[in-house]
Amino acid sequence: MPSVRSAVLAAATCLLTSGTVFAQAQTTTKAPAQAAACGGDLSAFLQGVKTDALAKGIPADAIEKALAGAQIDQKVLSRDRAQGVFKQTFLEFSQRTVSQARLDIGRKKIQQLSSTFQRAEQEFGVPAGVIAAFWAMETDFGAVQGDFNTRNALVTLSHDCRRPELFRPQLLALIEMVQHGDLDPATNTGAWAGEIGQVQMLPKDIIAFGVDGDGDNHINVKTSAPDAILTAAKFIQSLGFRKGEPWIQEVSVPENLPWEKSGLGGPLTAGEWFALGVTPRDGNKNFANLPAALVLPQGRKGPTFITYPNFNVYLEWNQSFIYTTSAAYFATRLMGAPVYNKGNPDQGLDDAAMRELQTKLDNMTHDVGKIDGILGSGTRVAVQREQKRLGMAADGWPTRELLDAL
Repeated sequence: MPSVRSAVLAAATCLLTSGTVFAQAQTTTKAPAQAAACGGDLSAFLQGVKTDALAKGIPADAIEKALAGAQIDQKVLSRDRAQGVFKQTFLEFSQRTVSQARLDIGRKKIQQLSSTFQRAEQEFGVPAGVIAAFWAMETDFGAVQGDFNTRNALVTLSHDCRRPELFRPQLLALIEMVQHGDLDPATNTGAWAGEIGQVQMLPKDIIAFGVDGDGDNHINVKTSAPDAILTAAKFIQSLGFRKGEPWIQEVSVPENLPWEKSGLGGPLTAGEWFALGVTPRDGNKNFANLPAALVLPQGRKGPTFITYPNFNVYLEWNQSFIYTTSAAYFATRLMGAPVYNKGNPDQGLDDAAMRELQTKLDNMTHDVGKIDGILGSGTRVAVQREQKRLGMAADGWPTRELLDAL
């Protein structure tokens, strides 16, 4: 079941797609039996929120403080409607985000806050590299946290009738944060969809998993690195992170494999992949008994990885395959892994060619979803099936050769 964070991000964030075998997964969020009240006069809407907050036992003075001066932010609505998409390959995105400067800062942060990171691993089982990579990817270690008023963003998205069932509970959680003295509603800023702080977490998750890391009796994930680190660790643990197990491992692959078995959710264990000739670059085969997927972000000739069950946690955090694979790789780099082998991937398709491919696949009754030029999971599955039918290596990476063959 996707986390609340994943559901909101699936609806709110940009898609980091197209140049990958896997694209942004689409989260289907089951709406409650009775949709949250939305729309209409803002004052009447806020009165309903106050009633809900009082029913949760939040004191009236905290509710008034939290909602005083609340406004609709048209910039939030514009961002929500924009549905921005930018298309980068895994190599392009990971090389930009996993930069040497970020690696240097991350390693320095891990050293400076060593006691906090040690506590995170001891109490929650999450290694320093995993947390620090998210910290870097989300906000550049706290430097870029967003400039939208969080209260107004959540009021706006709760009042809007597109997804009130997702955002109204977040607004109520924000009011609870005000009650605890952990957030100033007038001045707190963050992302346009309501994420707060150095690792960009939603209010409900902060309430549920917040840890006071600096001992000041408050949880402030915006200004306190120890609070942000430990809160992130507890949240990651809640998503199912398994202590002592890997998440991603770079491998080399032979010329011939059952490529149709590659991709997330593949049926083999790591040991079965090793037996087929897949070789871990670090030589570590200690987790051969674990389920493992062979992931090929740019086909079998590009960077190649095995992902383990802990990789699912990354997909819960953010469902873009490029983001999650880059974040997982980033974490291994912080833990000492070398730069990946870029390989020499086949040229991918541009937007027009991808749309042409999707149209052809759709006409062949494959379910590719929307014809949008984005290499989503439906398109990838269809590509693999057609590659296999045509006697090509079914690695899910669409090329001009495949397009011409269809």
